[in-house]
Amino acid sequence: MSEPVALGYRSAMNATRPVGEQLRDWRQRRRLTQLDLAGMADISTRHVSFIETGRSLPSRAMLLRLADRLDVPLRERNQLMTAAGLAPMYAQRSLDDPALHEAHAAIQLVLHGHEPYPALAIDRHWNLLAANRAIERMLVGIPADLLQPPINVLRLSLHPQGLAPLIVNQAQWRAHLLHRLRHQADATGDPVLSELHDELAAYPCADADEVEPPTTLSVAVPLRLRSADGGEHAYISTTTVFGTPLDVTLAELAIEAFFPADAATAQALRALQAAEAEAAN
Repeated sequence: MSEPVALGYRSAMNATRPVGEQLRDWRQRRRLTQLDLAGMADISTRHVSFIETGRSLPSRAMLLRLADRLDVPLRERNQLMTAAGLAPMYAQRSLDDPALHEAHAAIQLVLHGHEPYPALAIDRHWNLLAANRAIERMLVGIPADLLQPPINVLRLSLHPQGLAPLIVNQAQWRAHLLHRLRHQADATGDPVLSELHDELAAYPCADADEVEPPTTLSVAVPLRLRSADGGEHAYISTTTVFGTPLDVTLAELAIEAFFPADAATAQALRALQAAEAEAAN
């Protein structure tokens, strides 16, 4: 089943499930009791129980309050609304929609402003939405089939024919990505992320069982890549998200920016950018 069909099928299945069942699933995923949720939402435990068992149908205001306390993603909040017989609240537009023009411009500004260091924008399934030139340089020599849209950046990173052979600390970086992906899958209940995790975990990695923790001098798990000149570039990464999104696409979008983890990497990347600029002139 293709991903768009699978996503649509899952959404349809959730929409047909009673809203109380869906709220109960989210509460259990957050490891909360009915008493916990009742206290967070300032309602009685009896009310929570009635909603979850279907004896009471929540109003739009109550549903939004519970979804907020449970940190339900916007896409799934729409599914809760539909299941409760209410109209979805949050629009979902493509990034090239005129309504998202300012947001799209902000993304491009961040990506290009981060050069000469790598940065990219991804959706909730880690599919590439946009990237700067520094990312393009990293992908030189990658087989064309791995670069066919939609490009999944985690698959590209850990695939044996992708970046994996160039990652000096492959086992450590792999463990970091799999842990992050597993946490995201557990938090969202998204089967696409679970399937992606299982796929990536099955990729070969010689030292997968001997992952060494970062040194006491490290501030983050680094990405250490062999460079084209035979040297090594070291990066640390940050994630940026929109602070107050009211659109599903923006809520699910993240910008991954890589910063040099040492002076040698920073100098090499600046020199590479200067050389490209001189060649272009």
